[in-house]
Amino acid sequence: MKPVIGVLPLWDDDKQSIWMLPEYFEGCIVHKAIPVMIPFMEEIDSFLEKCDGFLFTGGHDIDPEYYQEKPLMNVECCPKRDKLEKIVLDHALKTDKPVLGICRGIQLINVYFNGTLYQDLPSQYNSGVNHRQIKPYDNKVHKVSIDKQSPFYSLIQKEELYVNSLHHQAIKTLGKGLKAMAYSEDNLIEAIYHPDYSFVWAVQWHPEFLFKKEEDQNLIFKEFIKKCSSII
Repeated sequence: MKPVIGVLPLWDDDKQSIWMLPEYFEGCIVHKAIPVMIPFMEEIDSFLEKCDGFLFTGGHDIDPEYYQEKPLMNVECCPKRDKLEKIVLDHALKTDKPVLGICRGIQLINVYFNGTLYQDLPSQYNSGVNHRQIKPYDNKVHKVSIDKQSPFYSLIQKEELYVNSLHHQAIKTLGKGLKAMAYSEDNLIEAIYHPDYSFVWAVQWHPEFLFKKEEDQNLIFKEFIKKCSSII
């Protein structure tokens, strides 16, 4: 039986509609999983129960009020996503279902565990490292160093990795119980996990744009789907 992966939807403010980048789905499908986009709905528990794991995607900024800060001028939030994703993450953690966070996903997980974010790297952490590349997004723009004690190192068996980068926010203080797995050249946290759960991983870069040609990135999806398959 193929695992069902609940994928958190992207939101289009202009069209007031949900949408999805195909690469998120493809990263699941290639490893024989069935990705489904989670709808915005009030009574969602029965839908979530049918999912074997959850993929938290990129997109809007997390509302800074969740970590007791006022938003800066260029912060763009989506209350719909914040509300839905908290409900989904609550469910995933309570049922110990696997979670993979990408970009906004790592930020969401960090804030959920009472961490904080740099709201705007160019004005708050201007290091000169390119964290907001332009297309094509399958280009790699900076290096990350992997913690040799982390499960990510155990997976890829490398101390360094070159990644793409498309974000203007990042982890400032790490959430309670979370562990860092990788750091950028300018010492930002680029990957995390929570040791108290069977699989809660998140990365700041975008493996969905890289997995087709980079086996290290493909292994992230492979390990996630493997964990989702194990709970069926």
